[in-house]
Amino acid sequence: IGRKFFWIRIALTTLFFSSFLRVLVASLCIANIDINAQAFNGMTLYSPIVTESTDFKTYLIDNQGNIINSWLHPRGVASMPYLQEDSTLIYPYRVENPSMNIGGVGGGLSKYSWDGELLWSYEIANETYQHHHDIEPLPNGNILVIVYEKKSAQEAFAVGRQTIENPLNQIWAEAILEIQPVGMSSANIVWEWHIWDHLVQDVDPSLPNYGIISEHPELQDINYGSAGLGPPTTRPGGADGDWKHLNAIAYNENLDQIAFSSRNHDEIYIIDHSTTTQEASGHSGGSSGMGGDFLYRWGNPDSYGRGNNDNHVLKEPHGVNWIPSDYPGGGNLLIFNNNHTNLSAVIEIVPPINEDGTYHIAEDAAYGPFDLQWIHTGNFHTEMQGGAFRLPNGNTIITDCDDGYIFEVTNNHNVVWDHSSAGEQSFIARAQKYPYSYLGLDYVSRGDIDYDGRVNIIDAIMLLDMINGYSYAFNPPSDYDANGYTDEDDFGLLIEFLIAN
Repeated sequence: IGRKFFWIRIALTTLFFSSFLRVLVASLCIANIDINAQAFNGMTLYSPIVTESTDFKTYLIDNQGNIINSWLHPRGVASMPYLQEDSTLIYPYRVENPSMNIGGVGGGLSKYSWDGELLWSYEIANETYQHHHDIEPLPNGNILVIVYEKKSAQEAFAVGRQTIENPLNQIWAEAILEIQPVGMSSANIVWEWHIWDHLVQDVDPSLPNYGIISEHPELQDINYGSAGLGPPTTRPGGADGDWKHLNAIAYNENLDQIAFSSRNHDEIYIIDHSTTTQEASGHSGGSSGMGGDFLYRWGNPDSYGRGNNDNHVLKEPHGVNWIPSDYPGGGNLLIFNNNHTNLSAVIEIVPPINEDGTYHIAEDAAYGPFDLQWIHTGNFHTEMQGGAFRLPNGNTIITDCDDGYIFEVTNNHNVVWDHSSAGEQSFIARAQKYPYSYLGLDYVSRGDIDYDGRVNIIDAIMLLDMINGYSYAFNPPSDYDANGYTDEDDFGLLIEFLIAN
């Protein structure tokens, strides 16, 4: 840089080193800006669940709580949103008149650009299907969607169900649809799986699917658990036929398998996605050779006749996902257990996977593991939703839904970052944290280090403290010259920009 700017830079550098200015900057910045160095430096995405509002938003924030971007929606969120690598947002929302109403009901999916333009919207809320809770965007651009599938009492009795516990005389079975977005408001169902195709019953040999429950862990006992509740006066949404209450879904591209969790049955499950739809309706085919049967289940072996309270580990879980293969614990499963000895817990297990993608189970025994790889408990508890995701540095980001509280813990259970939106609203279903490299620099203003929409002296002071190791972690706007790292040259260029403007 020129001699004039060189001496200006030296003078400003000396000035900025003063403790007075550092204290001044700290007073100007929002709470949580002094982040422990162990926290993963990334972007946290969440959508507040607002019950009485028309102001529905999704936020993407940095570790200091600064808003990197936000999206405005006409309808409230059903579970959690998903940020895509191309900067678009996939948002599951609650439709105005769901056909099957329960906590976590959705019915609609929208896709937004980074700037908030609605690119696509589609609703699944009819007399057959009702989307609820989670979705899972796939690498090919399609989306996995959890849906209720309405069955009448007569249909249930015909396959061996003994009782229907609700005045609707319905049982809401579960299905997973893979939809392909088309145009602005259409979609094709390109793959589907139905729990109704994978049942077993031991009450009537004359009816379909008769067998010994304990001999078929790959199937669902049609008589396990109640089929909804009622009457309407006892339920916020009225009577329902909710049976399994699936609530989270995840996809493993390497295995081409799908995991999902069931609140009502205290289990997590894995099925094969490499099947055709026809194979998924049967018991053979796909990479596993098992069609759409359960490849694996864990948490409550009593549901398939091989357990009791001693190995009934899960209680109303609301989250399951694979840890990415290149993260600490890669290939393991993370589970959010809502009610674990009167608190909530995050559980990590090592699934007993075989080389062929199936899962080991001994004769007359339950699926392992019988020991936990890692568990985090503490003073947090949520009755609804909630979830956890492993981060690249080995930390885990956890959401306490009821309290609108997101926090990050190390493997040694130290809380190194947190964010609360309790002052804004009551609930956050699940939050996810993305590395800055996920999007790159194109979606943030170079030099706008605090993401306030302006590049000014505060950004310069923060940048200097970053370089000298005071409090602030590097972020994409700090790499002013876009060479892949932040150093004194970025500071000099930012000062030149401020002087010139």
